[in-house]
Amino acid sequence: MNTRQTTIDHLRDNPAVSVLIIGAGINGIGTFRDLALQGVDVLLVDKGDFCAGASAASSHMVHGGIRYLENGEFRLVREAVHERNRLIQNAPHLVKPLATNIPIFANFSGMLNAPLKFLGVMDKPSERGRFIIKAGLMMYDAYTREQGGRAVPPHKVVGRAEAVGQYPKVNPNLVALATYYDAAMPMPERIGMEIVLDALRENPAAQAINYMAAVGLSENGRVLLRDELTGEQIAVQPQLVINAGGPWIDFVNRAFGRPTEFIGGTKGSHLVLDHPELYAACDGHEFFFENDDGRIVLIYPVNGRVMVGTSDIKIENPEEAICTEEEANYFMSFVQKIFPTIEVTRAHVVFQFAGVRPLPASKSKTTGQISRDHSNEVVEPSESGWSFPLFNLVGGKWTTFRAFAEQATDAALERLQRPRRASTAELPIGGGKHYPRTKRAQAAWVAETAAQTELDPAQVRQLFERYGTYAAEFARYIADGNDRPLAHKPDYTVREIAFLAHAEQVTRLDDLLLRRTALGMYGHLTRPLIEELAGVVATVLGWDEARQAAEVARVLALLAARHGMAY
Repeated sequence: MNTRQTTIDHLRDNPAVSVLIIGAGINGIGTFRDLALQGVDVLLVDKGDFCAGASAASSHMVHGGIRYLENGEFRLVREAVHERNRLIQNAPHLVKPLATNIPIFANFSGMLNAPLKFLGVMDKPSERGRFIIKAGLMMYDAYTREQGGRAVPPHKVVGRAEAVGQYPKVNPNLVALATYYDAAMPMPERIGMEIVLDALRENPAAQAINYMAAVGLSENGRVLLRDELTGEQIAVQPQLVINAGGPWIDFVNRAFGRPTEFIGGTKGSHLVLDHPELYAACDGHEFFFENDDGRIVLIYPVNGRVMVGTSDIKIENPEEAICTEEEANYFMSFVQKIFPTIEVTRAHVVFQFAGVRPLPASKSKTTGQISRDHSNEVVEPSESGWSFPLFNLVGGKWTTFRAFAEQATDAALERLQRPRRASTAELPIGGGKHYPRTKRAQAAWVAETAAQTELDPAQVRQLFERYGTYAAEFARYIADGNDRPLAHKPDYTVREIAFLAHAEQVTRLDDLLLRRTALGMYGHLTRPLIEELAGVVATVLGWDEARQAAEVARVLALLAARHGMAY
């Protein structure tokens, strides 16, 4: 298996590539996989880790965007619903149907205002009432039926008495409760990582390097890449560049001497709460609703925690995106609109995060009116040294990444004059390959893998729940050495962590804590655990004591500055 350094060494000796993708968020990763499947020698780079920027800061849902119907974005909603269903099918280990509740506090409100918003006469409608919500959900269900079969159940609407009966702590002032289904992705970064690994396995000519920044052009028009760990610069010569920098797209282009104004990003922040009372009150259902100020917000039970969010605030520099105290107080306060007797305080917060949506530049009066659609904006070569066409992947969201990547890949293949050889529409992702769909089939898979590796079936079951059928590779690696539970997190073992460090391009300690596992996100970290995990990674990657200590210090500073957590 190639290491990061061997990949860099190869690139130094072989600088010509057909396609360079700058930005390893989900749009860049999706395009990387699609191009790799077509046999293209494609290089993916990112100044940070895979899925470490905007793609790490989503609401952790795969959704069709029902509220986009008000903006008249019917094509986007149809595409998103279809892609949601595909993700449930293609990544069943990481994407699950999610029952979502909309508490309704009026019957007829919004019936006039919503059409006026659609026509652009109003910035936002008045409170959305029962009949407007019902109409939107009927259209939402129709888009699901278009694909045949049913990836998720149809919506339903119940009255106050039934709603309060199922959710005893819900606000009794509601008039109805609508329930529809989207999907949950509790660990989106794993989806991204498994797609990268799939691409590398499929095409030996595909290369992916994290912590490799695109910093400008050389005198002869090549793209200069800088290793963020060593400072070394490498010049590569692509035929085509795809700028998938998300909120950083314009920053990348400025570094190349070609200023653009494609992005008008907005910041979205979230809190993760350890709040058993609120978690129980949700009864496994997300609550998605309009706050008193018109902002659409959510209360989302996930992995034993509750996520609340989100904001939608214009921001110029994505590096400055952090969850502010004002946002945190806002999130904690709106919970009582739905659950009046449940109090949320700072003591419940175990993690917080913020990111920037890579929305297209817009003159819309409100951030909610800015389109969530995507486009490929092309900058042609210039005589001043810009020797390649530059595709800019503007907009997009987690749910539609595959479709966006497909469109970008088709455009790239046309420029390269190469045919499409394969489709990603029905392609399983990582541990979704040969995934057993029934509980009986899953039990059989676990039993067979346990027998083959001589591991405890309970451990194999846990690996399966985390990684799907990819767990077989973990199991074989674990069985090939002496293993033991972590002292400070016994539901993980030393060799499971070692495999992640060995096989998944872990380069910095936070790659493991925040993106290869969900330990940081769901508030499971402690200072002793961080130090224990650093020791395991150091053994695998050959870090000396100074590097190990530096990585621990870096993670502690990152968690405090970006995620509000001090250890």
